[in-house]
Amino acid sequence: MLQIKDLTFSAWGRPFLDKASVSVPPGAKVGLVGRNGVGKSTLFKLILGQLQPPGDEISLPNRARIGSVDQEHPATPVTLLDTILEADEERHTLMQRLDTAPPEEMGEIWERLIAIDAESAPSRASEILVGLGFSQEDLARPMAEFSGGWRMRVALAAALFAEPDILLLDEPTNYLDLEGALWLEARLRKYPHTAIIISHDRELLNASCTHILHMANRRLELYTGGYDDFEKRRAEKLRLLEATRAKQDAERAHLQAFVDRFKAKASKATQAQSRVKRLAKMQPISLPPEERVAPFVLPSPKRPLAPPLIRLEKADVGYEPGKPILRNLNLRMDEDDRIGLLGVNGAGKSTFAKMIAEALVPEKGEYLHSSKMRVGWFHQHQIEALDPNDTALEIIRRAMPEASESSRRSRLAQFGLPFAKQETRVDSLSGGERARLLLNLVAMEAPHVLILDEPTNHLDIDSRRALLDALNDYQGAVILITHDRSLMELVADRLWLTAEGTVKPFDGDMDDYARYVIERAKAAGAKPRQIETLGAAAEPAPAPAPAKPKKKDGPSPSTLRFAAKKAEDRMTALSADLARLDDELANAAVSNPKALEGLSRARAKAQADLDAAEAAWVQAEEALAEA
Repeated sequence: MLQIKDLTFSAWGRPFLDKASVSVPPGAKVGLVGRNGVGKSTLFKLILGQLQPPGDEISLPNRARIGSVDQEHPATPVTLLDTILEADEERHTLMQRLDTAPPEEMGEIWERLIAIDAESAPSRASEILVGLGFSQEDLARPMAEFSGGWRMRVALAAALFAEPDILLLDEPTNYLDLEGALWLEARLRKYPHTAIIISHDRELLNASCTHILHMANRRLELYTGGYDDFEKRRAEKLRLLEATRAKQDAERAHLQAFVDRFKAKASKATQAQSRVKRLAKMQPISLPPEERVAPFVLPSPKRPLAPPLIRLEKADVGYEPGKPILRNLNLRMDEDDRIGLLGVNGAGKSTFAKMIAEALVPEKGEYLHSSKMRVGWFHQHQIEALDPNDTALEIIRRAMPEASESSRRSRLAQFGLPFAKQETRVDSLSGGERARLLLNLVAMEAPHVLILDEPTNHLDIDSRRALLDALNDYQGAVILITHDRSLMELVADRLWLTAEGTVKPFDGDMDDYARYVIERAKAAGAKPRQIETLGAAAEPAPAPAPAKPKKKDGPSPSTLRFAAKKAEDRMTALSADLARLDDELANAAVSNPKALEGLSRARAKAQADLDAAEAAWVQAEEALAEA
């Protein structure tokens, strides 16, 4: 489906790719992973044609449709549902032609509308929108009434509805809540075409992806399976590489010792010269550079407070008198509690966090806690509110006014900001670097309660793991709001659900909650709704039934579609076989050289079969397009 061959690309004074190659099989769901800044988004721009490679190193099938979510959808007067329906350009064009086409063309238009299942389009669009967090009432609202974050969801919904041949998603869960992320995870598993997703969400990569594309050291390497499979196989490859290098180093030392010992002896000169040539021919094996991740510093409170740490009794809280967002809160939290706060966007999770942080005061009831309790509160608005002209050093100076300059710089280095970055302006720091700075600053005073509202949005997978390790070492209470299911499962020992204007304990684990979210989205999408139908949209009286066209010679479209699908499935299976054989070849090169010949023959046959299946797929697709 997508082939990249020997791609070398540099921009903005730095190299991103150096003779990188990869072949993505059709229908694959590929997770594109790599450290922040390696060039994942740049690769997307190259595939989309927004950046131009030096030659024709990137190849796609003819007429392949590529879809992406680059920016929020514009604020237009068009309704939400109509906006999504217009994303299917063929259906939208055919529906418009119904109003103006002459009678003799009506039959052809209706035949095509039926073929693409246009009648179910409003229902499919509604299901996607509800899954991403919109209500049935939202479907009739104009786009101009939605905020930027919600219009980003609209752009994602439009891309999913249009079902392009290659769907490119760059961190799609960053503007979703946990419920939207769970729904998207299930949706991507069923996506009918190829999808490439840049994500640091381990659960999504494990549950939705058939392949992992690793971008590192300016190269691309494709692995089969989810992220856990990728980690295991990559670790094994590194282990084999280290073993091979150790073996080569030992051989090199042995040859060099012989040369040093006998190069001056005439009787051994020939043998010594032969070993010199062997040394020259030996290609050194280099290991990829170790990628170090700075830990997070989350100091624990020195003295625990008497339980309960927090108690809420019949508390109401909101922003306007008489209009509470959350009502009748009766909850207790102790020093060692790890609370995962669930609920859709707008249900009141941030309102609850503000109350615990004492940025909001309950209108009714009681919020009881010790006067000595310290709360550390991290939320996304802090990143947005940073002065772009500020530097990390200036920020830490204000946070540590009595400390020496060397102590401040040392603390920033502990946060993961080396000396070279400490006087860099905030607007030149990456999102991950800004998040690291703020997370560590929030926890610097050893709070008794740590509130983390979407702490992982700008962190890569390794940084998320470092945050997890720090939270497990932290000895205070935690309230966690995150769309990262893996972090929620590994940190939270209790779940509270924000819904219907209150917060209550959720009886179940994250698997139970995932099922609850998917079933709720299906039920909401299946409710009766006032949406357009083909008959209502057409309005004019039915045209006379046209004469049936003569049946063309050759296979029917359904037969060709089946042949194309069969060839595509065959290609996917053979691609997996090739990946397995490549692994076996790598292992055999170290542990069983005698098996190399048989494995090489098997790989050559699998490659030939894959080429034949691809040719059959292209032929079927072209015939289907003509039909």
